[in-house]
Amino acid sequence: MSLSEFQMPSLGADMDEGKLVEWLVEPGDAVKRGDLIAVVETTKAGVEVEVWEDGVIAELVARPGDVVPVGGVLALLETPNPAHPVGAKPAVATAPAAPAGAAPTQAVGPPAPAGGGVKASPRARKLARELGVDLASVPPTGPQGSVSYADVERAAERAPTAGKGPQTLRETIAAAMARSKREIPHYYLGLDVELTRALAWLEEENPMRRVAERLLPAVLLLKAVAIAAAEAPDMNGVFRDGAFRRSDAVHLGVAVSLRGGGLVAPALHDAHRLALGELMQAFRDVVNRTRQGRLRASELTAPTLTVTSLGEQGVDRVYGVIHPPQVAIVGCGRIQHVPRVVDGAVVAAPAVSLTLAADHRVSDGLGGAKFLQRIAALLQTPEAL
Repeated sequence: MSLSEFQMPSLGADMDEGKLVEWLVEPGDAVKRGDLIAVVETTKAGVEVEVWEDGVIAELVARPGDVVPVGGVLALLETPNPAHPVGAKPAVATAPAAPAGAAPTQAVGPPAPAGGGVKASPRARKLARELGVDLASVPPTGPQGSVSYADVERAAERAPTAGKGPQTLRETIAAAMARSKREIPHYYLGLDVELTRALAWLEEENPMRRVAERLLPAVLLLKAVAIAAAEAPDMNGVFRDGAFRRSDAVHLGVAVSLRGGGLVAPALHDAHRLALGELMQAFRDVVNRTRQGRLRASELTAPTLTVTSLGEQGVDRVYGVIHPPQVAIVGCGRIQHVPRVVDGAVVAAPAVSLTLAADHRVSDGLGGAKFLQRIAALLQTPEAL
């Protein structure tokens, strides 16, 4: 048996530290990969963190209340085959295990060069000097574990302003969205989708279900988006290190507003494979746990595409900003009655306005239009979802 470090994971591109809230294990406890062992608080939410290897808890290094940087040691484990043995600490924390198809938040870099040097590109070093950023504190995502120019930019955005204390949730969201708009060439499309058949089917289907298992119109939209995304790989995946990585699975991020302000978009894992009842249950569960501050690490690191909706707030349409490193976001407005011509007569029909913001480095307007049209077509046969 050897000692292995359990480190503070990166739970998003805008995270550089987390606060340990609670240990769910004690020294001597045996743990298996995927077990929940700690609760960590980020600027967005409380997160239940999984361990990524089998072992026995040898020592709890951090104490509840400690603020630990990404990659900092939280605990020591006795493991038969340590992934991160003490004395060979990786430069960046490994993201917790996520379901197949989800790309890790950051890759593990090699040990730091001897002599305490930091591997970084010349442009990154110059920018760090100009902005006063300590390269040793920057999580690297460049080739062979080096610090890139973009890494320094992100670190500068996350750095607290002197005398003002830690960033607020609003500042964190603003920095992430500003980076998204600066780095990602967005294009936007919109489509009004008639829901006459979908809502009629729900009226027939729901009375046959128990009250707790009845479906909301939102779950039909989520399932249609998930299926369409599985068929449109250029909309589903992540863009990292200058390249797009498609995901075979659709881990659908759902934007959830927090009671104290701001929002988080945790993942519904394998949404395209879930039956409508299962998806409804998963949706309710993740919304409740988000607002209770009890999300899991893999729910924050896994999303491959996000859906955001403000329909319940009376908004007709939503134009989203892409959540890096994803490459698309779908917006849903409120369901409202709009005029339609049927058999030569004008009638009022229920419809929802869908919007798409997508990354022009990965897809174009034609592909985006086909994606929205596929969602619309799926909603015309709700019984098949």
